[in-house]
Amino acid sequence: MTRPPDELAARIPPGQVLTAKWPVLTYGLTPRFDPARWRFRCFGLVESELTWTWEQFLRLPRAEVRCDIHCVTRWSRLDNVFEGVPVRDIVERVRPRPEARYVLVHADPDYTTNVPLADLLDDDVLLALKHDGQELSADHGGPLRLVVPKLYFWKSAKWVRGFEFLDVNPPGFWELNGYHMRADPWKEERYSDQETRAMQTMRAEAARMRRKGR
Repeated sequence: MTRPPDELAARIPPGQVLTAKWPVLTYGLTPRFDPARWRFRCFGLVESELTWTWEQFLRLPRAEVRCDIHCVTRWSRLDNVFEGVPVRDIVERVRPRPEARYVLVHADPDYTTNVPLADLLDDDVLLALKHDGQELSADHGGPLRLVVPKLYFWKSAKWVRGFEFLDVNPPGFWELNGYHMRADPWKEERYSDQETRAMQTMRAEAARMRRKGR
């Protein structure tokens, strides 16, 4: 890793260093992809719950996005080219109810992360199938990963399998293990002890409601 040149400094959030490589960071084992059994499901507070098989998902319209990505472990990689299905298109198909403000992203194996619905509607947010012209490798989340460039990259879940639309904002896997609920790299929102009291209260209440099954 090297420090960014001056002309690129404005694209590097505080506390980050630039890398040309794409480090592989994974907790646990990389799951095995079985296209015959794979499903992507949208459920919860939506007008139309939908599930796609792998063949059906591959037929959805695609877009290409060039973006920078920033990992909470302090590396940044610029000018990534991702190709995939715009999340906005998925959201339009399932039609969230007015009270749905958050999405709990579900991924293999038993991973979750929480993202505000408004963030998923940005033009550069994809369910990515390719990176820099190549199919996503399994180590980098293939066959399908979420890409939310404006947030630290743990929010861009690997091996994504579904969106659960909610009116509360429960913490996901890393959020339960000490990481920030919001994860804005420009504000260095890395850890839960940086959260406001209001956010910590919301975190606890949402987690409680989810445990009780509402």
